Amino acid sequence: MTRSRRLLVLAVAVLLLGGVGATLVLRAAARADRPQAGGPEATAGAVTLTAGRDTLAFLGSGQGPHRGALASVPADAPEGTRTVSGLTCQRFHAAAGTGVCLRSSPGALAQDNKAIIVDAELREVRAFPLAGTPSRARVSPSGRFAAWTVFVSGESYGAAFFSTRTAILDTRTWKLDANLEEFAITMDGRDHRAQDVNFWGVTFAGDDDTFYATLSTAGETYLVKGSISRRSVTTLAKNVECPSLSPDGTRIAYKKRVRAGASLWREHVMDLATLRDHPLAEKRSVDDQAAWLDDGTLAYGLPGDGAADRTDLWTVPADGSGSPRLLTSGASSPARLG
Repeated sequence: MTRSRRLLVLAVAVLLLGGVGATLVLRAAARADRPQAGGPEATAGAVTLTAGRDTLAFLGSGQGPHRGALASVPADAPEGTRTVSGLTCQRFHAAAGTGVCLRSSPGALAQDNKAIIVDAELREVRAFPLAGTPSRARVSPSGRFAAWTVFVSGESYGAAFFSTRTAILDTRTWKLDANLEEFAITMDGRDHRAQDVNFWGVTFAGDDDTFYATLSTAGETYLVKGSISRRSVTTLAKNVECPSLSPDGTRIAYKKRVRAGASLWREHVMDLATLRDHPLAEKRSVDDQAAWLDDGTLAYGLPGDGAADRTDLWTVPADGSGSPRLLTSGASSPARLG
């Protein structure tokens, strides 16, 4: 074969491979723009955070045009047709007409990550830069306070080394406590100060002052009870992560690290009056901050079957009875409104 003929064959091969590659990319993009077959029906529309409407809000987590978009369904029909908004987030929570949306673009610099406060009509009210990758978000029952946690380094609570930054915002005065590590810590009746302190997973009581969170230090995790006005926290119990306060304010749902067996975390509920806890019927490892749908039911996210990048929402009774039940597929960050 002459040199010119070899060059011609090579050129044709390059063109063919380029065409195949472009076709594959276009097909992948087309698949990404289509809702998953067999998934819940969804229509674009107005999603509001108005109290009095018994709805379940969440972020879409399946592939397709609604991935990351805030959606809502009637609370009694979680697998019904979804109303999908134009607000996209990585983490979301809402209460009493106030929402907090944590947003991050893939590969974005830290200064491009934002916590966005939205009103009941999902209009942006104020935005704040995030110091890292979004992890947890909560709004107080009154809607006055919002809290968020980000990973400053590391991408998982199961990683050997990670660092978090947790902030609490007053949405009335816009006073921001940008780092809970600046709060005074009381541990076993004594002041505690250490370089390795991390906080995450805030949950609020109904008095617009008390909150609970996870404190990590010296290789241990603790449930802490805090006061926003006094800028202080006190440890209550060990081995508590991502607490979530029940609507009646008497119990904490949380993930408990299991040191033996295949599971990494097991969901538990603790009575705050006695600090006694019990495991829930969910035996799979749950890496989420569970949400209370009512005083007797918890919702949480688990990876979807056969889809590492999809999360499904499950529920389980808070008293330890029953069994896990799929709430809705392709969803995360649940919030019961109404």
